[in-house]
Amino acid sequence: MVLERPGRLELRPIDAPPTLDPHDVLVGVRAVGLCGTDHSIFTGAIPVEHPRVLGHEIVGEVIGGDRTLTAGTRVLVDPNLVCGRCLRCLEERENICARARLVGRDCDGGLQERVALPRANLHPVPDGVPDHVVPAIQMLSTCLHGQRLARLDEGASVIVVGLGVTGLMHVQLASVRGAAPIVGITRSPRKREIAIATGADVVLDATDPDAIDRALEATGGGADVVIECAGTVATLGVAVRLARPGGQVVAYGTITEREGAFPFYDLYYKELDVLSPRAATSHDVVEALDAVTSDRINLEPLITHRIGFDDVASALRVGPEPDRLKTVVEVG
Repeated sequence: MVLERPGRLELRPIDAPPTLDPHDVLVGVRAVGLCGTDHSIFTGAIPVEHPRVLGHEIVGEVIGGDRTLTAGTRVLVDPNLVCGRCLRCLEERENICARARLVGRDCDGGLQERVALPRANLHPVPDGVPDHVVPAIQMLSTCLHGQRLARLDEGASVIVVGLGVTGLMHVQLASVRGAAPIVGITRSPRKREIAIATGADVVLDATDPDAIDRALEATGGGADVVIECAGTVATLGVAVRLARPGGQVVAYGTITEREGAFPFYDLYYKELDVLSPRAATSHDVVEALDAVTSDRINLEPLITHRIGFDDVASALRVGPEPDRLKTVVEVG
């Protein structure tokens, strides 16, 4: 499935993966999750070189293995390709590698039958996790990374602004870590139901003019940690307003807007820590995989659409919808 230019996807034959690097493994793709990054690339909000094969949330099966991975092993792909030599990599912060490339953005991704990837980016998946759930673990790892930066610990009060897939993941992770109270804010009644079922103590309607006041009241005047997941300047401003003095704001949502009104004085007056997590480290991926395989985190309720290649273009064209959470493309 090739993105020829913004808004133009074509299903067509392409060349086989190039001759493998000695450290690469050939993977037969089984399923790929679609996310906001894919939608932004599709629309042109995130520029890429064309043609480009999208898809970075990948589960596959090893075709050409090595001494550590046998053929037939199911693997989760860590899509962050790093150099391993720059200062950030040597600090074990490879998620911000100076030469990092993202599969599906900077090189061809998973919406094809086969892809060659470095062995270090492949994580074996136990049999108990179905194919359609595995791609979401990659997204979970980025949420886990954000909460790790925030040092979100037991007893911390948390507000999550925007309850899409990642917002709902943040609710579950915060609950597992013992945070309380956990407040979720969204326009969607269905997402509010899922949030309550997966760990939120209070859920609020974002269209309610009193939502901010109610969130402040629920957290005793502001949360220790506010996690912004909607990805707009306006909602990041809401997050600043909802944080307590001395608190933390996790700017998790990817904001492609270039300007907008913002409560700068509140940012100064409260002496807030503003964190901007990017991607995940290999350690985060391993921990996210363990959280799902040990049943501490349940991703199944977040998989709302399972589609084939023929429906990819329409799914990306529609983009976010109130009750659409994770869409998974079943490839093989």
